[in-house]
Amino acid sequence: MSTSPQSAAEPTAGGDGPGPAHVPSSPADVIAPSAEGGPGPGESSVPGPPGLGRRFWLLFTSSTVSNLGDGIGRIALPLLAVTLTREPVLVAALSSLTFLPWVLFAIVSGALVDRLDRRKAMIVAQFVRTVVVGLLTAAVLTGHAAMWMLYVAAFALGTVETLYDNAVHALLPVLVRRDQLEKANGRVEAASVVTDGFLGAPVGSALFVVAAALPFLANSAGFLLAGVLLLLLPGSYRTGAVPGRPANLRREIGEGVRWLWNHRPLRGITLIGTLSAGMNQAATAVLVLFVVEVLRLPAAAFGWFALASGAGGVVGGLAAPLLVRRWPRAAVMAVAMSVSGLAFTLAGIFPSTVMLAATSAAVGGSLLVWNVLIMSVRQALVPAALFGRVLGVIRTLLWGLIPVGALGGGLLAEAFGLRTVFVISGSVMLVLMVPLCRVLWRYRVLINTLDGSGTIDT
Repeated sequence: MSTSPQSAAEPTAGGDGPGPAHVPSSPADVIAPSAEGGPGPGESSVPGPPGLGRRFWLLFTSSTVSNLGDGIGRIALPLLAVTLTREPVLVAALSSLTFLPWVLFAIVSGALVDRLDRRKAMIVAQFVRTVVVGLLTAAVLTGHAAMWMLYVAAFALGTVETLYDNAVHALLPVLVRRDQLEKANGRVEAASVVTDGFLGAPVGSALFVVAAALPFLANSAGFLLAGVLLLLLPGSYRTGAVPGRPANLRREIGEGVRWLWNHRPLRGITLIGTLSAGMNQAATAVLVLFVVEVLRLPAAAFGWFALASGAGGVVGGLAAPLLVRRWPRAAVMAVAMSVSGLAFTLAGIFPSTVMLAATSAAVGGSLLVWNVLIMSVRQALVPAALFGRVLGVIRTLLWGLIPVGALGGGLLAEAFGLRTVFVISGSVMLVLMVPLCRVLWRYRVLINTLDGSGTIDT
């Protein structure tokens, strides 16, 4: 998001240490005028009406429809796969091919998002997804579906999603004021949990029972509708290339990497958050085994704990903006991270159905609070012209460590037992609270003063 000078009366970085590292001005920091109808970067911002505005709700509706399509497709692909093969490795490969593009292309997609009109990039992404799923639908209808087609579709959809998702988060701070970021992100995240988590799976399963092609047809139609809705979004959303400077993808990516490395608050929070996400995944990866082997429940009961986590996520997404109105943002972020660590630890020490249900809801809620707040902080601090690249770097780190965490969880469970995985994961997350609190405290003034409708100099 764009920046304007900080008030001279405000100390930097909490007053007990140096402020955020100064990033020298470079051509990459030049930001083109923002979307029509809103103040451009560096302009004084006059508080507008309290609502989020028509442009946000168009983006919200398009994103929600797209997430519903994602949820339907995510359950339909493995359902179709098991009708073609019963080889566990072949079926599991689908998940890997959906995830792999985030490791390979998140930074490249971020650079493209910073180079292109973000609305147009999202529209093209949705129409490409429409075609990919549409072709798969035709193959299912004609009885020619094969596993290689599912692999190609999964990889293609995952690749396009890296561009679309980066563009959504880069576009949102242009549509709302900075003091509305938590509210806007909370709405988007809560809707994603409902559509992708709650509605997508049962709807996709029900449609598949009726006809194998139906969920793919619904998925393709959802992407098409989401793209059409974006056509109604007015304005130009391109940060703009620097005149006379030839495009150079490697240099542009390097600028994003260097900006994040030189920005001490975001660098510290990113590294700690990435390690915490890996530990979270270590426990999550063996959760279904914990339900079956430790709690002695049927495998079908796993769905109820996923439901509890999703319900907690919806509450967390909607509650995040309310929490930062009442307490300092840095304090809420610290508590959100500590809740997840404490919940996993308690689930491992005191295993029971009630405890796991409660901790699942707590983890789901605290993670959504954290996601909403950290995304809002990024959107407020990262210059608009660099946002896609910086977010791409962050997500490459995050998605790169998640499979390592999952594998580590499996190895720990095999060596020391399932309960130990939860205790170790939760304990490490609580230990990570020490450096996290140090970073949040040191830069508390910066983090806690992102509520003005204007912007700040980082």
